Amino acid sequence: MATITTRMTGTDLQQVVPPFIPQGSHVMTRILDLPPGDPGLGPHRHSGPVFGYMLEGEMLFELEGAAPYVIKQGEAFWEPGGDVIHYTAANLLDDRNSRFLVVMLCAPDVEMITMVSEEELAAKADARLPRG
Repeated sequence: MATITTRMTGTDLQQVVPPFIPQGSHVMTRILDLPPGDPGLGPHRHSGPVFGYMLEGEMLFELEGAAPYVIKQGEAFWEPGGDVIHYTAANLLDDRNSRFLVVMLCAPDVEMITMVSEEELAAKADARLPRG
Protein backbone atom coordinates (compact mmCIF):
# COMPACT_ATOMS: atom_id res chain seq x y z
CA MET A 1 0.00 0.00 0.00
CA ALA A 2 1.38 3.42 -0.99
CA THR A 3 2.01 6.07 1.64
CA ILE A 4 0.37 9.42 0.95
CA THR A 5 2.28 12.47 2.07
CA THR A 6 0.58 15.83 2.41
CA ARG A 7 1.46 19.29 3.61
CA MET A 8 -2.17 20.18 4.22
CA THR A 9 -2.84 22.56 7.07
CA GLY A 10 -6.10 23.68 8.62
CA THR A 11 -7.53 26.63 10.51
CA ASP A 12 -10.68 26.38 12.62
CA LEU A 13 -13.03 29.26 11.80
CA GLN A 14 -15.87 28.65 14.23
CA GLN A 15 -17.35 26.04 16.50
CA VAL A 16 -21.06 26.16 17.31
CA VAL A 17 -23.70 23.78 18.55
CA PRO A 18 -26.49 24.09 15.98
CA PRO A 19 -30.13 23.91 16.97
CA PHE A 20 -32.25 20.87 16.21
CA ILE A 21 -32.08 19.79 12.57
CA PRO A 22 -35.32 18.20 11.34
CA GLN A 23 -35.21 14.69 9.87
CA GLY A 24 -35.14 14.84 6.07
CA SER A 25 -33.35 18.21 5.84
CA HIS A 26 -31.00 18.86 2.93
CA VAL A 27 -27.95 21.08 2.58
CA MET A 28 -27.53 23.92 0.08
CA THR A 29 -24.17 25.64 -0.51
CA ARG A 30 -24.27 29.02 -2.26
CA ILE A 31 -21.98 31.97 -3.01
CA LEU A 32 -23.71 35.35 -2.72
CA ASP A 33 -22.50 38.65 -4.19
CA LEU A 34 -23.66 41.99 -2.80
CA PRO A 35 -23.11 44.93 -5.19
CA PRO A 36 -21.49 48.11 -3.78
CA GLY A 37 -23.69 49.67 -1.07
CA ASP A 38 -26.41 47.01 -1.50
CA PRO A 39 -28.72 46.74 1.56
CA GLY A 40 -29.21 42.99 0.99
CA LEU A 41 -32.44 41.07 1.29
CA GLY A 42 -35.05 42.62 3.61
CA PRO A 43 -35.98 41.05 6.96
CA HIS A 44 -36.51 37.31 6.55
CA ARG A 45 -36.15 33.90 8.18
CA HIS A 46 -34.33 30.76 7.11
CA SER A 47 -35.92 27.33 7.55
CA GLY A 48 -32.77 25.96 9.17
CA PRO A 49 -29.34 27.02 10.39
CA VAL A 50 -26.99 28.92 8.07
CA PHE A 51 -23.19 28.84 8.30
CA GLY A 52 -21.20 31.43 6.36
CA TYR A 53 -17.74 32.67 5.48
CA MET A 54 -16.91 36.14 4.16
CA LEU A 55 -14.82 35.72 1.01
CA GLU A 56 -14.41 39.39 0.04
CA GLY A 57 -15.41 42.78 1.41
CA GLU A 58 -17.48 43.33 4.53
CA MET A 59 -21.11 43.38 5.51
CA LEU A 60 -23.32 44.58 8.30
CA PHE A 61 -25.06 41.55 9.82
CA GLU A 62 -28.05 41.69 12.16
CA LEU A 63 -30.09 38.89 13.73
CA GLU A 64 -33.02 39.10 16.11
CA GLY A 65 -31.77 39.30 19.70
CA ALA A 66 -28.26 40.49 18.78
CA ALA A 67 -26.72 43.87 18.05
CA PRO A 68 -25.75 44.45 14.40
CA TYR A 69 -22.05 43.87 13.74
CA VAL A 70 -19.56 43.95 10.89
CA ILE A 71 -18.29 40.74 9.29
CA LYS A 72 -15.01 41.20 7.39
CA GLN A 73 -13.19 39.13 4.81
CA GLY A 74 -11.89 35.91 6.35
CA GLU A 75 -14.46 35.79 9.16
CA ALA A 76 -17.09 33.10 9.73
CA PHE A 77 -20.67 33.63 10.92
CA TRP A 78 -23.80 31.61 11.55
CA GLU A 79 -27.45 31.98 12.37
CA PRO A 80 -29.83 29.46 13.92
CA GLY A 81 -32.68 29.84 11.42
CA GLY A 82 -36.20 28.84 12.43
CA ASP A 83 -38.13 31.69 14.09
CA VAL A 84 -35.11 34.05 14.35
CA ILE A 85 -35.43 37.12 12.11
CA HIS A 86 -32.44 37.93 9.92
CA TYR A 87 -32.75 41.72 9.64
CA THR A 88 -29.63 42.80 7.78
CA ALA A 89 -26.85 41.51 5.53
CA ALA A 90 -25.75 44.75 3.82
CA ASN A 91 -22.60 45.53 1.85
CA LEU A 92 -20.76 48.26 3.77
CA LEU A 93 -18.51 49.10 0.82
CA ASP A 94 -19.58 51.71 -1.73
CA ASP A 95 -16.82 50.92 -4.23
CA ARG A 96 -16.81 47.12 -4.61
CA ASN A 97 -18.78 43.93 -4.19
CA SER A 98 -18.83 41.94 -0.99
CA ARG A 99 -19.00 38.18 -1.43
CA PHE A 100 -19.73 35.38 0.98
CA LEU A 101 -20.30 31.64 1.01
CA VAL A 102 -23.19 30.09 2.91
CA VAL A 103 -24.05 26.50 3.79
CA MET A 104 -27.75 26.30 4.60
CA LEU A 105 -29.57 23.39 6.23
CA CYS A 106 -33.01 23.41 4.67
CA ALA A 107 -35.97 21.93 6.54
CA PRO A 108 -38.09 19.58 4.44
CA ASP A 109 -41.15 21.10 2.72
CA VAL A 110 -40.35 24.62 4.01
CA GLU A 111 -39.02 27.45 1.83
CA MET A 112 -35.41 28.30 2.71
CA ILE A 113 -36.25 32.01 2.86
CA THR A 114 -39.50 33.48 4.20
CA MET A 115 -39.93 37.26 4.22
CA VAL A 116 -41.12 38.86 7.49
CA SER A 117 -44.28 40.99 7.34
CA GLU A 118 -44.35 44.72 8.12
CA GLU A 119 -46.86 43.98 10.91
CA GLU A 120 -44.47 41.59 12.65
CA LEU A 121 -41.56 44.00 12.28
CA ALA A 122 -43.65 46.77 13.85
CA ALA A 123 -44.73 44.49 16.71
CA LYS A 124 -41.08 43.55 17.46
CA ALA A 125 -39.55 47.01 16.88
CA ASP A 126 -38.74 47.48 20.58
CA ALA A 127 -36.75 44.22 20.65
CA ARG A 128 -34.18 45.29 18.02
CA LEU A 129 -30.81 46.07 19.55
CA PRO A 130 -28.67 49.08 18.53
CA ARG A 131 -25.40 48.56 16.69
CA GLY A 132 -22.63 47.71 19.15
